[in-house]
Amino acid sequence: MAFDGTGLLIFAVFAILSWLVGQRLRSKFAKYSQIPLRSGISGAEAAAKMLQDAGITNVRIVSVAGRLTDHYNPADRTVNLSQEVYQGRNAAAVAVAAHEVGHAVQHAKAYSMLKFRSAMVPVLSVSSQYLSWVILIGIFLINTTPVPLMLGIGLFAITTLFAFVTLPVEFDASRRALAWMGTTGLVDQREMGMSKDALKWAAMTYVVAALASLAQLLYLVMILMGGRRD
Repeated sequence: MAFDGTGLLIFAVFAILSWLVGQRLRSKFAKYSQIPLRSGISGAEAAAKMLQDAGITNVRIVSVAGRLTDHYNPADRTVNLSQEVYQGRNAAAVAVAAHEVGHAVQHAKAYSMLKFRSAMVPVLSVSSQYLSWVILIGIFLINTTPVPLMLGIGLFAITTLFAFVTLPVEFDASRRALAWMGTTGLVDQREMGMSKDALKWAAMTYVVAALASLAQLLYLVMILMGGRRD
């Protein structure tokens, strides 16, 4: 099987899809950021309250540079919020802040999928250093020996598995965030709708990434099987 334009097409399709979803997320965030919350609470204040309500006292809330750079770091137990989320007093900011605290709650409760995902990080870090080179060598040597490409597919499979393991972790964090927001009275029904919409589009970025990884993995398997038949 020759290395044709199929791989480039797959890359282009998912690159465009990822861009569209990213643009939609940024558009939604910008729109909802213009609508102040009735309660007037900020993202940082919401995060602090959710941590308090969950009985978590060993997690710090940190403001970080960048846009949509929000994340929870289990290594040093920090909820890292971008400045517009940390200071923002709108549905999008509070939803994102609560989502990141959702990860802290997962950590505190030893959520199984988060533990599995965290255990994969060191393996993924090592494999990603060699992945591109191994796959490139494997494709060039496919008509000589399938071993390098088989190794590359194995390494890429780890990346794909990580992308799919990330999905339940992200969806669960959003579920915890929205459940908490629904019980606190910090948002009204309209604001809750905006929060759900913002988190939905944030989750879609992970869905697209996982599907893109799967498509590329299957394509590499096709190259392997075609090369072995030649």
